[in-house]
Amino acid sequence: MINKIKSTYSRDEFSWILQDWANSAYSLMITTAVFPILYKEIANKAEMTDANSTAYLGYVNAAVTIAVALMAPLLGSLADFPGLRKKMFTIATMAGVLSVLSMAFISYSWQLLLALYLISAIGFGAANIFYDASLMDVTSKERFDLVSSAGFGFGYIGSVIPFLIFMIFQFGKLLPTDLNIKLAFILTAIWWFVFTIPYWRNVKQSSFQKGMNNEKQGDIIRSSWQSVKVTIQEIRKYHLVLIFLLAYFFYIDGVGTIIKMATSVGTDLGLSPTELIIMLLIVQVVAFPCTLLYGVLAKRYSASKMLFVGIFTYIIICVMALRLSTFKDFIMLAILVGTAQGGIQSLSRSYFANLIPDQKSNQFFGFYNIFGKFSSVLGTTTLAIVSQLTGDSLKGLFAIIGQFILGAGLLWMVQSKRTKSKNNPVSR
Repeated sequence: MINKIKSTYSRDEFSWILQDWANSAYSLMITTAVFPILYKEIANKAEMTDANSTAYLGYVNAAVTIAVALMAPLLGSLADFPGLRKKMFTIATMAGVLSVLSMAFISYSWQLLLALYLISAIGFGAANIFYDASLMDVTSKERFDLVSSAGFGFGYIGSVIPFLIFMIFQFGKLLPTDLNIKLAFILTAIWWFVFTIPYWRNVKQSSFQKGMNNEKQGDIIRSSWQSVKVTIQEIRKYHLVLIFLLAYFFYIDGVGTIIKMATSVGTDLGLSPTELIIMLLIVQVVAFPCTLLYGVLAKRYSASKMLFVGIFTYIIICVMALRLSTFKDFIMLAILVGTAQGGIQSLSRSYFANLIPDQKSNQFFGFYNIFGKFSSVLGTTTLAIVSQLTGDSLKGLFAIIGQFILGAGLLWMVQSKRTKSKNNPVSR
């Protein structure tokens, strides 16, 4: 198995892939599983209603995405300076790791727990801006779909391992529940840090904007803001890039909302912690082979066609949400989410990478993250408001279906125009 991996991916590619293995533990253990369970438990002790505690978490997730989105253009521009990308990636990663570690020592204050979650999520989001852009540093355009899909695919396995360790301790009652929760946060922080080491050692910045040299770094912030202004002016010239970003804005909204809010919605509907953990494990196990399959099928049928498959799958999920009532219903939903979640994320990243100019990867990926993060604001806020108004979290989940439909329509426009100009994939 190891030899096959080595023959399939270069050292730099595999080091890049391992970063997804590292930080995906945060996505599952903190964003989706352990943190929401602990938060709900503490919120219930404070006598908050289920709808209100879900809404507060939705508002915090919205605040996180606004913060990361507002920072994204400047961070992307700063990272286009030679040698700065990895330094900024390290600062963001360590902010996330240390805040997750600190959560292990919170037992009573839901406000402090949400504050630490806010910091960790901002660190995670900012680090991913630099990580996504560094795809262009480790491989060729011909391998973007394959390597990007492998990152998400291996990320699912990397997140499942610490999750299984947590489950063994939890269900085996090897430790008191409170202590096991604390160890889950510690394990996540250590996992994230240790498996980021290959990225730090082997991924080198080779893509950066021409003209950004040491002479300009004396006033790097001013130069970066100027570069952001120039990029805003230039990105309007790349019509396909702009339309794709709008499409991405809408369809990735539902994906991010479901990832962030599924556990809270399940809790509101009466699922036990054990049932929630089983459901999350099913998503991760199904997602690993399906994400890799999306990468393979994208090479055969095109990334755009597979993106449409993923979007249509999520439309079905939204419709099914209105009829959820039993644990078996949630299992079916978890399987469907697993088939599409990693594929739609990985192919969005590689599809975008194929649209943009190489020398401005960080800046353009900064805007990619803006559109992705602001869409999460729309989804989590919509779910929170509808949940509070109706007292039904499932209606809030269904409310995001319109964004999937609109996203699919805009993506169809991009692909139609791209097909007409095959000899010039970046349309001006």
